[in-house]
Amino acid sequence: MQRILRFLKPYRRDSILALLLMVAMTAADLATPGLVQRIIDLGIAQNNMTVVRNTTLLMLGAGVVSALLTVGNSVLSVRVTQHFAADLRSALFRRVQSFSFGNLDHLQTGQLMVRLTSDVNQVQQIVLMSLRILTRAPLLLLGSFGLMILTSPQLALIMAALIPATTGMVLVFVAKGRPLFLEVQRKLDKLNTVLQENLAGVRVVKAFVRGDHENARFDAANTDLMGQTIKVIRLFAILVPTLFLFINLGMVAVVWFGGQRVIHETLTTGQVVAFVNYLLSTIFPLLLMGMMVNILSAAQASVHRILEVLDSAPEVQNRPGACTLSDMKGRVAFENVCFSYNHDCSEPVLNSISLVAEPGETVAILGATGSGKSSLIHLIPRFYDVTSGQITIDGTDVRDVTLESLRPHIGVALQDAVLFSGSIRDNIRYGRADATDEEVIAAAKAAQAHDFIVDFPGGYDTQIGQRGVNLSGGQKQRIAIARALLIRPRILILDDSTSSVDVETEAKIEAALEQLMADRTSFVIAQRVSTVLRADKIVVLERGQIAAVGTHSDLMASSPIYQEIYESQLGDGGGPNG
Repeated sequence: MQRILRFLKPYRRDSILALLLMVAMTAADLATPGLVQRIIDLGIAQNNMTVVRNTTLLMLGAGVVSALLTVGNSVLSVRVTQHFAADLRSALFRRVQSFSFGNLDHLQTGQLMVRLTSDVNQVQQIVLMSLRILTRAPLLLLGSFGLMILTSPQLALIMAALIPATTGMVLVFVAKGRPLFLEVQRKLDKLNTVLQENLAGVRVVKAFVRGDHENARFDAANTDLMGQTIKVIRLFAILVPTLFLFINLGMVAVVWFGGQRVIHETLTTGQVVAFVNYLLSTIFPLLLMGMMVNILSAAQASVHRILEVLDSAPEVQNRPGACTLSDMKGRVAFENVCFSYNHDCSEPVLNSISLVAEPGETVAILGATGSGKSSLIHLIPRFYDVTSGQITIDGTDVRDVTLESLRPHIGVALQDAVLFSGSIRDNIRYGRADATDEEVIAAAKAAQAHDFIVDFPGGYDTQIGQRGVNLSGGQKQRIAIARALLIRPRILILDDSTSSVDVETEAKIEAALEQLMADRTSFVIAQRVSTVLRADKIVVLERGQIAAVGTHSDLMASSPIYQEIYESQLGDGGGPNG
């Protein structure tokens, strides 16, 4: 918890002021039992209305002061905790933004959403209560106990036995509750993951009539969460009644022994009444701590999960002393590259990859599903780092240059075109916010997106629905290609980004790219042979290794794998050489 509280440092002054107001408010509240004793012993018992009247006015003044201090403490506490939560969420979001693909393979979307929302709210709540209720509780406890000793040391011995017993019981429940709350949050992660997957894939669910299956998945996760929550509630349902039992026993003992001393005139009635009021002031924080144990345990579990994100270092980072890449020509070389997602080349996704793409070349990558095509091109912008070997750009290892200077030179359009809420114009210039409207239109025309964009009533100002729901797959892919082209990259990567585009439109895109990328390096992953026929170099991957490299003519003459793919898709006489 201490590491999380560092986010309070910018608001230290307001936090300290809120605590000081709480101390003053507690002092005002603790003055009331003593004033009641004065009214009884010096006013009522002696028929002195002046004492009664003046002391009542003092009590009223103490109540007003306490109310004003409470308002001030509440305002400051809320302001501090809202800023604290906002800063914590921002830190988590920035940390997620720094993650590489490898980190996101382990921390799923649903889990991260819970950490940025539910977990932060849990921690925010406990910080707010620390500045208000949880600070007041120990102050009341200590202050009341001290005043009880001053009022009657003999009766205070009763509380001296009661307080350690109740405090120890609360601490035991905190220790038992933390792992239970941690499991609740894990099951909430699972529920959110199922929900997120279902909402993202709702069209697939309906297309395959799998609503009953998804209902069963959600019900299972929901039932798990409910069952774990019931375990937690059942545990803490025992705590508060047990605390009441202890406190009532203490009250009975005080009245019994105090009453005897009043009868024997060793205590006054006012002292016993004041002592009972101090006892009630002591009971309040004990009951409060009992009721707050579940919130405290939940916050401890949430802190653990938040720190798990904040402590996760990006798997891909700048090396110490990394240089800035500038004036890139675009020569890309794979030198005996091995890559594995588990960082162990005993089961490599790519193995012994050696390949050179000269500036201005278009390199097409062909292969069956799972052959490692996407993994290969993800290594160029360092979405992942090679396990062994190296990738160089213009002779420099990509790991020796900063990510901030490497990635702006590389345009990427993936098969799963991700668009953001906002206008089509904003999505196209996502990677270059200062692009002019003329440049946006030029990129859209090159990607064969301009015609369908202007057909929309809003044109380039058309708002894109969630995940591009109001666009077809081909339209989304063309906008993604335009987005990649707009940054004028020295290296362009198209990861099967025309798979949803018809053959005629694909041919127009290829023709436009030949002009735009004439002096730039392009990597094109494709499932269709027709996409790669005009490439300067075609790389055939099989099970993570290069099976053949060459032009279409070369591979038709030398590669049985390529011949088989070609014949299965285009048949005899297809292509430019058929």
